Amino acid sequence: MMILNTATIVCIGLMIGAEFAVSAFINPVIWKLEDGAQMQAVRLFATKLGFVMPIWYGLGFLLLLTETFISRHDPHVAMLAAASGIWALVIVMSLLVLVPINNRLAGSETAVVTETAQRDQRKWDTLHRVRVAALTTAMVMLLTSIR
Repeated sequence: MMILNTATIVCIGLMIGAEFAVSAFINPVIWKLEDGAQMQAVRLFATKLGFVMPIWYGLGFLLLLTETFISRHDPHVAMLAAASGIWALVIVMSLLVLVPINNRLAGSETAVVTETAQRDQRKWDTLHRVRVAALTTAMVMLLTSIR
């Protein structure tokens, strides 16, 4: 059980850290670049993270489900189930809303930051912050439930 706990904490913790870094550090720097550099950076990050994150999210969810299943007879299982549910909702929100925005930005071939791209970037940033908060909540629930 300790190996599973450690793997889940490391997987989820590193992912939340990466997502937080995007929101708190990477994007604010990107928005200060000139249009051409900004769009190139957005495309590069959107492409790279768009490839890696689905795998990472899926692995985190699988680990949370495994933690929940193994702990199904423990008194703290409800907290693990809630963390898994939050994680699932974040995945659904990402697939339905954030991924399409990410794909539009990654596929943009213009060096000019259009009004549509700016609107997409602001919407993505706002929803991404909500996602980071939800993931952090799930992580706290996981940490609280591990005994």
